[in-house]
Amino acid sequence: MAPPEVSAAAPSGTTVKSWSIGVIGLAGLSTIVASVYRTPDVLLAVAVLIALAIGLGWPHYLGIPAKKTLAAVIGLSGAGSAVAAATVPAPGYLDWTPGFIALGVTAVFLVQLLRGTGQAQRLESTLGCCVGVLLSCLGAGWIAGARFNGVKEMVLIAGISAAVPLLAGLIRWSDRIIAPLGIVLAGLAGPLAGLVFSDIAVLPAAVFGVVVGAVLVSFRRLVTLRGTPLDFPAALGMGLAPVSAVGSLAYFIDKLLTY
Repeated sequence: MAPPEVSAAAPSGTTVKSWSIGVIGLAGLSTIVASVYRTPDVLLAVAVLIALAIGLGWPHYLGIPAKKTLAAVIGLSGAGSAVAAATVPAPGYLDWTPGFIALGVTAVFLVQLLRGTGQAQRLESTLGCCVGVLLSCLGAGWIAGARFNGVKEMVLIAGISAAVPLLAGLIRWSDRIIAPLGIVLAGLAGPLAGLVFSDIAVLPAAVFGVVVGAVLVSFRRLVTLRGTPLDFPAALGMGLAPVSAVGSLAYFIDKLLTY
């Protein structure tokens, strides 16, 4: 997840190495997959913590004002989405997720209105934080995937498919090389994991792996486009945000394969 261009000290003095974003993503992904095989309360706690961490780090990644307020909006929206996914009756695990996304987006606009006119970076804050709300809320998909049919193999396959491009992103090569490499490797990892851990067909697993790989290498490119060093909160948010997004992606693909 971390490109070679970002490997210097952040403006606040906190040193962030180029590989730290990928390591954070791998740590978050491993924690989620491991918690799926524990009690539902453990998975919920992990999902809530990841949502709050994304909320903390995303405004730092954007480099916008009003970081604390917007961090609360992003984090609490994702936490509420996770709690709803863990408690609503089947099969509407993510029925409340759009509502929390809408609530978070509305809160972002209210924060910008309360800041008053003429404030700096209002457009960047509004658009960027709306994306942050979406990514934070999508993490509820990991809970939905674990509850769906009571089958955990798809979550494991999703974790393996996501881990491969994250590992590829640790290599200090340019995006022109890492992007296709990560997508191809994820496309291969999906079918292999499916053959070992479940009876999922090879082609759907390959498609799933390619889609996950494309999502993750796209986030790596976002770090490159930012062009400035990241502090630790920014690296935390950027490392966990794509992992959160993969959760809902895995859930909906699992539903498509089932039906």
